[in-house]
Amino acid sequence: MVKKSKIFEVPVDKLKWTPDPKRLSITSTNDLEPQKDIIGQKRGVEAFRFGLGMVKKGYNIFVTGQPGTGRLSTVRKLLGEMGNGQATPSDLCYVNNFKHPEAPIMLRFEPGQGDRFKKDMQKFLDDIKREAPQLFESEEYIARKNEIAEAHEKKVMSFYKAIEDQVKDTGLVVVRMQMGPIQRPDVVPLVDGEPKRMIELEELVDNGRFPRAEFEKLRDKRLELKEEIDHIVQELKGLQKAVGEKHREVDRLMFLTLAQEFLKPVREAYPDEKVAKYLDSVLDNMVEDLDAVKALGSPGQPGPIPGMVMPGPSPEMVFQPYQVNLLVDNAEIKGPPVIVESYPTYRNLFGSIERVMDRMGGWHTDYTKIKAGSFVKANGGYLVINLMDAIMEPGVWQTLKRALKTEQIEIETFDPYYFISATGLKPEPIDMAVKVVVLGSPYLYALLRNYDEDVAKIFKVRADYESSMDVTDDSVLDVARFVRAEVDRNGLRPFDADGVAAVLEEGVRWAGRQEKISTAFPALGDLLSEADYFAGRAGAEAVSGEHVREAVEAKVYRSNQVEERIQEMIDRGSLFVDTDGEVVGQVNGLAVYSLGDYMFGKPSRITAVTSLGKEGIINIEREADMSGPTHNKGMLILSGFLRSRFAQDKPLSLAASIAFEQSYGGIDGDSASSTELYALLSSLSGVPLRQYIAVTGSVNQYGEVQPIGGVNQKIEGFYLCCKNAGLTGEQGVMIPHPNVKDLMLRDEVIEAVRKGVFHIWAVKTIDEGIEILTGKKAGVRGKNGAYPAGTINRLVDDKLRELADKLAAFGKDDQNGKKSSARKSAKGKPAKK
Repeated sequence: MVKKSKIFEVPVDKLKWTPDPKRLSITSTNDLEPQKDIIGQKRGVEAFRFGLGMVKKGYNIFVTGQPGTGRLSTVRKLLGEMGNGQATPSDLCYVNNFKHPEAPIMLRFEPGQGDRFKKDMQKFLDDIKREAPQLFESEEYIARKNEIAEAHEKKVMSFYKAIEDQVKDTGLVVVRMQMGPIQRPDVVPLVDGEPKRMIELEELVDNGRFPRAEFEKLRDKRLELKEEIDHIVQELKGLQKAVGEKHREVDRLMFLTLAQEFLKPVREAYPDEKVAKYLDSVLDNMVEDLDAVKALGSPGQPGPIPGMVMPGPSPEMVFQPYQVNLLVDNAEIKGPPVIVESYPTYRNLFGSIERVMDRMGGWHTDYTKIKAGSFVKANGGYLVINLMDAIMEPGVWQTLKRALKTEQIEIETFDPYYFISATGLKPEPIDMAVKVVVLGSPYLYALLRNYDEDVAKIFKVRADYESSMDVTDDSVLDVARFVRAEVDRNGLRPFDADGVAAVLEEGVRWAGRQEKISTAFPALGDLLSEADYFAGRAGAEAVSGEHVREAVEAKVYRSNQVEERIQEMIDRGSLFVDTDGEVVGQVNGLAVYSLGDYMFGKPSRITAVTSLGKEGIINIEREADMSGPTHNKGMLILSGFLRSRFAQDKPLSLAASIAFEQSYGGIDGDSASSTELYALLSSLSGVPLRQYIAVTGSVNQYGEVQPIGGVNQKIEGFYLCCKNAGLTGEQGVMIPHPNVKDLMLRDEVIEAVRKGVFHIWAVKTIDEGIEILTGKKAGVRGKNGAYPAGTINRLVDDKLRELADKLAAFGKDDQNGKKSSARKSAKGKPAKK
C-alpha cells in the first residue's frame, strides 16, 4: 500500500511555481527599464480605447472588474494618452437676462477668454464708477443743463408777462404762490400798493373800509382771469415735464457717449453676436437705471428725521446686475479636461444654485450664485466616477441618466431636506459633450443591465478588467519592470533578483493558479513598500526575497489572531482533531475561514453513522438550519453516488447521519462532499480511516473528485496542526488532482514534504482516495457483477445488501405479527345477530 500511495504523491517541484532564472537574468531592478505601459489588461484596454474613440451618443464606458486591479490608475493613464492633440473645450459664463432675470444667459468663449471677458467687463464697470460722477459734474454737462433751464425760464417769464399785461390797470396783480416744489401764478387785488387775498379784502368790505361795488368788480374780473391763468398753469406743467425729459435725454446721451467709448474695446475683443446682444442690453439697462449711477457721486439724501442723511447706493449694489459669473474656466487646461470625482454627491457632480439670507431673514439668490459641478467642468472631456458611490447619493443616478440621454444639463439645486424654496432660477441649459467613465463591479453591471433599461442606451461599452494574466516570459518581465517603476516612483530600495522572484511568487499565489499571476498591482505596490520597510530596518541596501517574505508574514500576523485562537483550541483539545491513529466513520475535512482581508484553513472532524432504515442520508447541519444550499447539494450527490454504484440490484435501505462536529455556525460549500463520502463508506464497510490524512474535494455522482478553492490555505492549516501535535512522517493532505496546478505553498510546508515528514496526495476518483485513507483496495466490479472479496466496495455492497435483507425480513415479520393478532381478535369476538 505504501507503494500505491507513492503513486499519488505530488512531487516537490509541483508544490510551487518558481520563476525560471533565465526569465530574470538580472542582478537587481537597476538592470531593468521602468514599466510605463499597462500590463495584464489587454481586453479591458482595447474595449476602453474603443469607447474613447466612439464619438456617437451613448458610447460611455462602464469599467468592470474586481477592486484592487488598478482600474482607476489605468483609466487615468489611458485618458491622458487619448487627450493628446485634442481641442480644449470652451469657457462658460452666465450673465444676467435683464428682460427675464429668472433665466440667466449662457455665453461661450474660447479657452481663457472667459476670464478675460470677466475682467474686461469689470474694467468697464470700474471706468463707469470712476468717470460717471465726474461726467455729471462737468462744465459741459452743467452748461447744457443751464441752457435748458434758461430757455425754460424765458418761456415761464413770457407766460407771466402775458398775464401781467392782461391785469394791468385792473386793480389786480399777478403773484407766484409756492406749492411744494412748484410755483403757481395767481391773481389777487392790489390795495394801497399791497397785494391782498380775496378773503382779506372781503373782511375790509364787511368792516366798511372798502367799497363793496369795487370789491365785486375786482372779484368778477379775477374770476374771469382765473380761467386763463389755470390754462396757463397747465401749459407750464407740460413745459416743466418737457424740460425734465430734456434733462433726462441729456443725461442719457452724455452717459451713452461715455459708456460706448468704454465698451468699445470689449465689443472689438468679443465679436460674437450673442455677446454683442448682451452688451447692448447692459447699456439699455444702465440707461434705464441711470439715477442709481448718478447717485454714486452724491453725498446722500435727507432721511426721514431732520438732519439725518441717508447714504447713497454702494457701487457693489449698483453694478451687481452686470457682473459675469465665470462658470467654467479652461484657461490652464491643454486638451480635454479629465476629472475624477471621488466624492460624487449631487452638488459636486451637477453644481448648485447657492442662496444667501438677506437682512430681513429671507432667502435670496441670483445668477451669480450658480456654481458648476464636475459634470459641467468635464464638458468636452472625460468624467470618471465610482458608480456605487454615485448610486448611493440621492438624485445622482437619475440626473446622470437624464443628462446623458438628452446631452444637456440644467443646473439646479437638489435639496430634498430643505422645504423652503429660494427664489426660482431656470438657467439656460448647457449642451453637453462629455464622455462618462464609471467604475463598478461585474455584479453591479449585471444588476443594472437587468433592472434599468437606460443602462444599455447610455453605457454601450463595457471594459472588463481581469484579476490575473497568463504567466509568460513577457508577463514575468513586465511585472519585474513594474517593480522597477514602483521603486523609482516611491523612492524604494532596489530589489535584487531574489526579491523580484519572491514578489512574482506571491503574485502567482494571489492569482490561485500556477499559470496565472495576479493583476492586483496596487496591492503588489503595497507589498513592495512593506518589503522596503523591513529591508531598511535590517540596514540592507537592496530588498531581497527574505524581506519580501518577512513582509508577507508580518501582514499575516496582523490579521491572523482568529486563526491562532482556533489553533490554540485544537492544541489544547477543545476542538477535536486527530492527527494520528485510525477510526471508523471519522475523517478530517478541511474548511476555509475568510475574514475579509485574510483567509486561512483549518481541519474539522466529520463523522458518519449508518443504520438500518429508509431515511437515506441525513444532513444534520441541514436539519439544524445551519447548512447552505451548496452544502445541501453536495449531500444529495452522495445519495446519487450510492444509488449509482450499489443500488442497481437491490433497494438502498439505510439511514445515515453525517455531521461536522463542533460546528456551531453556518456552513456552506461542497468542498467536503468527498470527505463526507469517505466517512460514509468507512462506516458502511467497517474499515477505519487514517486520521493523519486530511481530505478536501467535492465529488460528483460518478465518484469523480472535483477541484475546490483555497487549497493552499487548507494544506497549510492541517500542516500547522500536525506540526504542533508532532510530525510523524505519515501525515499529509489529500487533494483533487486538478488542484495540483493551484499549489503555491509556503516554503515551510514544501521543506517538510521534501524531508518526507509531510505528504500531499492528489486523487482523481473516490476509489483512489479510499485506498490511501484505508490501505485497502477499492475494488472494481467484475463480469459476474460482484466486487472482489476484501475490497472496500465489496464490504460496502455486502453491508447494504445485509441492511436491505434485514429491512425486508423485519417488514415481513412485522406484517405477519399484525395478521396473527388480527386473527386472534376475530376469534374472540361474539357472532353478530
